[in-house]
Amino acid sequence: MAAKEVKEGAAEGEAKPVVEKQTNCLACNKLIKKLKRYYRDGKFYCSKKCWRAFINKSKSEETK
Repeated sequence: MAAKEVKEGAAEGEAKPVVEKQTNCLACNKLIKKLKRYYRDGKFYCSKKCWRAFINKSKSEETK
């Protein structure tokens, strides 16, 4: 009976992490619509052009 109480206490004490949904493009900050979106490396962009701009911008910041 004590083991059952420990399992219940552990389940109540731990909360699941909240995953925030990405709503804006990382490059241009435009609203991402469901029909037109570009997914790369776990992130959403509004187009391939914005993804490329974000990659180029991050590379130039790393070299500085």
